[in-house]
Amino acid sequence: MRLAHLHLPPTIPFTHASHLQHILVSRLLSHKKLSDTSASPSSPSFTHLPPAPDPTILTFTPNPVYTTGRRDLPSTTTSTLDLPTPLHPIRHLLTSHPPRAEYHPTLRGGQTTYHGPGQLVAYTILDLRRLRLGPRQHIRLLERSVLDVLEDYGVKGGGVSEEPGVWVDQRKHLGGGGVGEGDEELPKKIAAVGVHLRRYVSSYGVGLNVTEEPVWFLRQIVACGLEGREATSLVGCEVDFGRNGKGEGEGEVMKEVAGRFVQAFVRRTNEVGTVRAVDACCKGDERGEGEVRIKGVYSIGERDVLGDADRGGR
Repeated sequence: MRLAHLHLPPTIPFTHASHLQHILVSRLLSHKKLSDTSASPSSPSFTHLPPAPDPTILTFTPNPVYTTGRRDLPSTTTSTLDLPTPLHPIRHLLTSHPPRAEYHPTLRGGQTTYHGPGQLVAYTILDLRRLRLGPRQHIRLLERSVLDVLEDYGVKGGGVSEEPGVWVDQRKHLGGGGVGEGDEELPKKIAAVGVHLRRYVSSYGVGLNVTEEPVWFLRQIVACGLEGREATSLVGCEVDFGRNGKGEGEGEVMKEVAGRFVQAFVRRTNEVGTVRAVDACCKGDERGEGEVRIKGVYSIGERDVLGDADRGGR
């Protein structure tokens, strides 16, 4: 199989990205349902099952938006003013005219976070069973892929921890060698991770802070329910993008970071079951260690998703 990469230039409405994700997820679920129906030799479609849709990574930068995962969903949804408890202190940002940010509940795991300009969001729409991945392995692959991107830019990530997301010790990148032993500054979060699974089809993914622009919005809330923890970005770790990812260069910067994430994810996925795999991600099986499951990446556009909802795998 190959992997499709749909990259949208910044910035877009969050609802538009969500709609594209919904279509891609629906294709995978429809194929799984058809596959179940066609599994019996007595089924008329037993020998005519179309190929499975390829896995897709959707990358984009949305307009400012706060989102909640299942743990923070509001108890009622009778009005656009219904907000989860973590967003009550910033109601004024969401209800001003015009609002500084939008609010959208989601089905992903986790709690409340922020997405917006200066951040790359990557949604992985995959059939985990087809890739021989378990839910926890998928999360680890997302985190490891982000760590690989950080390493590409000379940023040392904090490794995979029990706390969700990806963290960095910013002092290491800001000449913090003289910090005293009494300084207990905690690692800062550079990427949030949250996914949703239905019949082992994944959606949602990661939000990686590229510039410092998202940090102010993240400071207005207790992001991901972690009290007292700060956020940072690639630029905050002294990665130089020329224009710091702003102005005319923002689109190219996000496209570059997106490409690095996709390549890292494919590489890590293809290592599953081999001696190179990290975190004992998956054991080899009878089909052979080192089998390449994703044989390449190709780009698609919005028309490929919106204009041909029945398109199968390539």
